[in-house]
Amino acid sequence: MAARGRHRPTRRRFTAGALALAALGAEAAYTVASPAGRASATGGCAPNESIPMGKYWINNNTWGAKNGKGWSCAWDTYTSGSTIGWGTNYEWSGDPNAVKSYASSVLGWHWGWKVAQTGLPVRVSDQKPVRTAWSYKVTESKESVYDVAYDLWLHDSDRTDWRSRPKHEVMVWLAKDGGAGPLGTKRERLEIGGAAWDLYVGDIGWHVYSFVRVGNTTSASLDLDDFLQALVRRGLVDRTDYLSGVEAGTEVFTGKAQLDTTAYSVNVG
Repeated sequence: MAARGRHRPTRRRFTAGALALAALGAEAAYTVASPAGRASATGGCAPNESIPMGKYWINNNTWGAKNGKGWSCAWDTYTSGSTIGWGTNYEWSGDPNAVKSYASSVLGWHWGWKVAQTGLPVRVSDQKPVRTAWSYKVTESKESVYDVAYDLWLHDSDRTDWRSRPKHEVMVWLAKDGGAGPLGTKRERLEIGGAAWDLYVGDIGWHVYSFVRVGNTTSASLDLDDFLQALVRRGLVDRTDYLSGVEAGTEVFTGKAQLDTTAYSVNVG
């Protein structure tokens, strides 16, 4: 299928986490232009800059910048209990099939731990609710190829650090534009949380399961455990696995835009 004159990326492109290990040692290879971006006093535009926000932190994750040229900035706007507001803007050019950045909020594990008392990890068999609410707006000033998605990390142990290899990556796409598409092949359509989702299954050295919402939305109220239990019922995730990390942000391929999160929260248990 074509969208806006592009062929739908078959994800020769990887997920936001797929090359995160490489990102840890590849910053010198990035081609990052000087941004005309916005950043608060506690925000910034440096590659992989982090902004603490209570139990979360914002990650200006530019792991794929070597696949193009441009910049990404991220900033905080407020913290109120377990709810935060934050934003990101960007401008990228280059391979339209390769993700350049994934500015995102992080709860729990992201190739290690920055914050204690996140409520994670939790064992999948415990079926603890992982309730999340997210309201956001995307403003495009130049044709952009992107998705807005959660990224969940699962391990086979509750003891993880920066060296721990994930067993599964589970993405929940709320929106996409410009022809962005998930890794792998479509398996089926199912209903979770009052919406229809297409489930894609892929592998990049660990399993990647992507739930792509049928129809974009700019707000969501979900129990992320519902997606994990759907995978358990299909024999794709073991009940003995652990959910270690929950991220939420925008994967960017190309273009110029801004995402403003007006309210975001994740509560475990």
